[in-house]
Amino acid sequence: MTVSPQLMSRIRQDVQSMHAYAIQDSVGMVKLDAMENPYRLPPELQKALGERLGALALNRYPDGRVNDLRRALAAHAGMPEGYDIMLGNGSDELISLLALACDVPGASILAPVPGFVMYAMSAQLQGLEFHGVPLTVDFELDEAAMLDAIAAHKPSIVYLAYPNNPTGNLWNDESIEKIVIAQGLQGGLVVMDEAYQPFSSQSYKDRMVKHPHVLLMRTMSKFGLAGVRLGYMMGPKALIAEIDKVRPPYNISVLNYECGLFALSYAEVFADQAKALRRQRDLLQRALAAFSGVQPFPSEANMILVRVTDAAQTFEKLKAQGILVKNVSKLHPLLNNCLRLTVGADSENNQLLLALKDAL
Repeated sequence: MTVSPQLMSRIRQDVQSMHAYAIQDSVGMVKLDAMENPYRLPPELQKALGERLGALALNRYPDGRVNDLRRALAAHAGMPEGYDIMLGNGSDELISLLALACDVPGASILAPVPGFVMYAMSAQLQGLEFHGVPLTVDFELDEAAMLDAIAAHKPSIVYLAYPNNPTGNLWNDESIEKIVIAQGLQGGLVVMDEAYQPFSSQSYKDRMVKHPHVLLMRTMSKFGLAGVRLGYMMGPKALIAEIDKVRPPYNISVLNYECGLFALSYAEVFADQAKALRRQRDLLQRALAAFSGVQPFPSEANMILVRVTDAAQTFEKLKAQGILVKNVSKLHPLLNNCLRLTVGADSENNQLLLALKDAL
């Protein structure tokens, strides 16, 4: 069925020219493309969760139980005193809500690139300017360029992913601090995106209390609940209260918050999974470094960025062997011939290495 040009004219032209976020078909594949936790719940916990979810009143809107989740997350994250926490349907929703709340005349968003695509997409959808500041060739912050961009554009929001996606690295602390201070002096927000915190050796949480213009964002996706879609953001109470005004009512379903509360009550199980993945990451990093024609980059996340001779060809050869990774080589010139590999379970990583050896 065709859609009339008159009807299409009602849809924004910039939206029509966009590409939808692509999700690769993973049926029958070893799925190493989306930084998911490869471990499922133990059978006894699956049974307990099923019984708990089955008893919920799905005929009712979400109730005050969502505040139980907020309190549980605040305790789990060690939220500073005087701060509050806001929930989103994944971090993606929080990023969109920040763009909406900060859409004042002349507002813009700034972030290092390559970085998480939703920073730029949220700006575009809200009609805000996005300023991407290229990283250095070794994926470090270009401190001088970031400071110049902040002075020139005076962005409403600066995003700093800690560690970064898709590069996986933590940036220089001194550079981060200078950027945070510069953004505060010109009256803007800094959002520290700690999506990969379970796998990182560092967090900005304890430092953020010195800077009342800094928000800290995390997700339960990397905790082990990617399918549940729960993100959260911490910041000074007065600041969170303003941003929370644009949050849709009932954005967290009864199933979401009950899954979140259940998982937090078994946090040690997920902590053990994260520990296993950190160990697997180190083993995979060493194995990749031994390959001729493969350059793995340092990672503090559950992914490893690698540069190969021909990313498109290597991606297709891996896919033909049932291994699905992410070809990021076209996302930014600095990612030329780069693939992003999710750290999987031991057996999955071994299959990846065997397939990669053959592909090369």
